[in-house]
Amino acid sequence: MGFQDKLKNIKSTAISLSATGSDIRNGALLAVKNALINEKDKIFEANKLDVKAAEDQGLSKSVIKRLMFDDKKLSGVVDGIDQLISLPDPIGKALLSRSLDEGLDLYRVSVPIGVICLIFESRPDALVQIASLCIKSGNCAVLKGGSETKNTNRILMEVISSAAYKASLPGGCLIQIEERSEVNELLSCSDSIDLIIPRGSNAFVQYIMSHTTIPVMGHADGVCHVYIDRSADIEKALKISLDAKTQYTSVCNACETFLIDKNIADKFLPEFATMMKNAGVTLHGNKEFIEKLNSLCGNDISCELMDDSDYHTEYLDYACSCKLVDDVDAAIAHINRFGSHHSDSIITEDKNTIDHFMEMVDSANVMSNCSTRFSDGFRYGFGAEVGISTGKLHARGPVGLEGLMTYKYKLFGNGQIVGDYASGKKQFHFRDM
Repeated sequence: MGFQDKLKNIKSTAISLSATGSDIRNGALLAVKNALINEKDKIFEANKLDVKAAEDQGLSKSVIKRLMFDDKKLSGVVDGIDQLISLPDPIGKALLSRSLDEGLDLYRVSVPIGVICLIFESRPDALVQIASLCIKSGNCAVLKGGSETKNTNRILMEVISSAAYKASLPGGCLIQIEERSEVNELLSCSDSIDLIIPRGSNAFVQYIMSHTTIPVMGHADGVCHVYIDRSADIEKALKISLDAKTQYTSVCNACETFLIDKNIADKFLPEFATMMKNAGVTLHGNKEFIEKLNSLCGNDISCELMDDSDYHTEYLDYACSCKLVDDVDAAIAHINRFGSHHSDSIITEDKNTIDHFMEMVDSANVMSNCSTRFSDGFRYGFGAEVGISTGKLHARGPVGLEGLMTYKYKLFGNGQIVGDYASGKKQFHFRDM
């Protein structure tokens, strides 16, 4: 069956899927969870082929870590499915109830978006998260994973779709495409696809955005910051900084830039630089930062020279940018200029400074005294996420169930006509119910 044939009936399939009950969709999720556990040996074997191929191609360790699917990642997606099952049904929620006049009642009701296309690189666990979220939210999913995980993605899709269809979901509600040549064709299918969510590198996402008229939701890069304020607790700041940078370097919510208040630099910087050196992290800084570092640490800690124009850099590796700032306002100005409006954190014991930072930083996720790595759908209790949106329309931040919903208006009348209201014979009496 050709690609266009696969999409031919997907709009009507989406309507059928949206009409399934919560018990059917939750039952399908439970079936998917059990199938993943039962078939894990096949999945792991397929993943070993992808990892071996990546190693033979000389791909970086950070990329290989992203494409691995092992017991730990299986446990993570299974926990996400359990969390999704426990969440309320997102379909059919009354978002507004208003009486326009006697016997004329208006409701705004949540409904699935319809057909969501997700194009992603490297991470096979993303396929499970995305498919699970679409099942729970009643959306059809068209999935295109990266060629570097083609074997893992193929077996995962076989396991998930087979279990879902046996659990009474409409056939064809989950579609996988594998050929790179089909992507451009996919981007032209505005009559079949309602939304595209890309997950991958900056260049990859920018390409998707510039080659389709279909609405795109997501983010191009993740230049996240941690600002260490003059009132920070040093021990707390060190612990958070290490986690934000090294807990998982190759993801979009890892910290890429550390901003350090000049008033705390003498106390904080030597310990920070030594900690990062021991963790294998390469520091990058402007001339002012390097001079300060050398005055405090001598030649013990090396730092790569960078220009201010380089501060919008996403390393996705054991490297970070560093800068000294005068105060919280200077940190805010830097973040709003060089950041990607993704996730930014302040470390301080001053509540007023926290409030000011959170009010003025224009990012989807703003945090205080915790790691940027918390900006995640599972960690926010959304079950999982299809991605993180840095836009301001429709959805922002980790996109879970709520971000995969839209709404329709339902108006119930009893013979009313607009002519009576236009002539003044009748009047509206708006009242929220």
